[in-house]
This record gives sequence, structure tokens and C-alpha cells, in this order.
Amino acid sequence: MSNFSHNIAPYIKTEMTRSYRAQKKGDSAAEFRHLENAHVLGQESTYWHVKVHYLMLRWALRQRDIKEIIGQLVRIVGAACLTAIDGVPIGNTGGSNVHSLKVMPISAEHAEIILKIKALSR
Repeated sequence: MSNFSHNIAPYIKTEMTRSYRAQKKGDSAAEFRHLENAHVLGQESTYWHVKVHYLMLRWALRQRDIKEIIGQLVRIVGAACLTAIDGVPIGNTGGSNVHSLKVMPISAEHAEIILKIKALSR
């Protein structure tokens, strides 16, 4: 696992925990929002990028959302193949409601975390 992957892990795990708590409360919208946050934070790590898309796929299966299921299956393959060669659009939230190649703005909070982790990982 790269230094970036290792160092960003606590932030991604926090979002995953928040997602799990939202799931337990039956708040599927908040659950997915936290997965989107985890995606933005981890999409430069192949490991975390694929893992978040896998969790999004599990969310889609629970929702019985065919469009999201297909979208996540495609995104899992893309994340596995393209992340290591910097083939991911930064800021993209990872859901099938957004084109998979669309670059999106990153919140100030997430940008600060990513910059801090990149500096720490050098």
C-alpha cells in the first residue's frame, strides 16, 4: 500500500463509519453521501477507490437500483484499471448520477485533507 493510501485511510474510514451509521438508521441518502465523501478522499488510491465503489455497489444492491448497480460495476473495473495511471477525474463523487469522467470541484475541507496527506506522503 502506498504512503498516500496508508495516510488517507483514517479519513476514509471515518466516512465509511458515518455511512454505516446512516445505514443502521435507515437513512440511505446520508449513507451514500458519506460514501461519496470517501470516494473523493480516496480516489487517488487504487485500493480505496475500488473499495469505495464496491461499497457503493452494495448500497445499490440494497436499494435495488439497477442503474446504480450497472454504474458501479463499470466504475469498479475503471477504478481498478485507471487509478494507478492517474486516469480518474478529481473531485468526481463516484455515483452513476454523475458521468464517470466528469471533473468536479472538491470541498475546501476535502482539498485541505488531500493536500496535507500528499505532503505527509512524500
